[in-house]
Amino acid sequence: MASLQEWLPWSDDGFLTLPASFDAHVHLRDGAMMRAVTRTIRQGGADTVYVMPNLVPPITNVKQALEYQTRLQGLEPNVKFLMTLYLHESITPEVIKEAKREGIRGVKSYPAGVTTNSSSGVVDYASFYPVFAEMERQDLVLNLHGEMPSGKNITILNAEEKFLPTLLELHARFPLLRIVLEHCTTAAAIEAVKSCGPNVVGTITAHHLSLIVDDFAGDSYNYCKPVPKTPEDRHALLHAAASGNSKFFLGTDSAPHPAIAKRGGTDGNAKHAAGVFSQPHATQYVLDAFEIAVEKGFLEAAQLKKINVADFLGQFGRDFYREPRSKQRIRLSRDKTERLTSIVSNDGDIEVVVFRRGELTRSLEWL
Repeated sequence: MASLQEWLPWSDDGFLTLPASFDAHVHLRDGAMMRAVTRTIRQGGADTVYVMPNLVPPITNVKQALEYQTRLQGLEPNVKFLMTLYLHESITPEVIKEAKREGIRGVKSYPAGVTTNSSSGVVDYASFYPVFAEMERQDLVLNLHGEMPSGKNITILNAEEKFLPTLLELHARFPLLRIVLEHCTTAAAIEAVKSCGPNVVGTITAHHLSLIVDDFAGDSYNYCKPVPKTPEDRHALLHAAASGNSKFFLGTDSAPHPAIAKRGGTDGNAKHAAGVFSQPHATQYVLDAFEIAVEKGFLEAAQLKKINVADFLGQFGRDFYREPRSKQRIRLSRDKTERLTSIVSNDGDIEVVVFRRGELTRSLEWL
């Protein structure tokens, strides 16, 4: 069996050069946490990111979104921040028109209560049909957190699959509306996206290319929403990411929380915060996941020859969001020499534990 090391075009001195990545789904928070994590975007190889709006309070108007963008740009002027609004009862067709004029790229939908800071989310999608119709006219993107709230016959394990009829209905009603099913975790989600027209795509996270349900049971740092699923589901994600199908591209859903919140609070009795923090090594995690998949026989290296890794890491996402191809380049080492460690805010008050803490990954530098 050929190895990923043999397939990728490493230089004689052991490096791989790629275009800068585009991360189509990031959480950068606000305040001290924002200041701590925004500086890690380029460490993970991305020069453009699509920013989620679920702050407290959520970003529900254009003024808030532009002010947030200004704060982020002030912290990292070498990254382009694409901004979104939070789908909320205050979002009207007139707000959508204003958003288009001001360069806002999309609107993020959270079903009420399914994930971090989603209490103000959607209860009834039909009430937003006039908004979706205006989004279709203005060519704004609808970003869907594709899970149903837990309840009768719905748990965190089947919440995504139960949401898929909603995706298909929205696409049928608004066929020209560009829709992203965010952070796909199941084979059913992959097939649903494939079954739709060209305006429906799906993002896949780096951590879902690696994890299965067993990996978050007992390890709160691997706990996220939507949760990792079965080995068969991970297999489907890997094949979609390696397929060269432009419907699928990277969106890390990097979601930082203070380490103490991931551990259940100071006494350990609170609920554990949902979210995996992968921003500082986003590109490296994807290459690592592909490498492990080839080593374990989940993927054949010959399959990966059919795509340019850069397509999944950024080109397909840029194309969907109508962003120009990046002229910046990154260089990754073939050998894994960089230890994955926590990050700490400048004042020392916030520690954020990275995905796969303590393990080794590749170094990355900008050319």
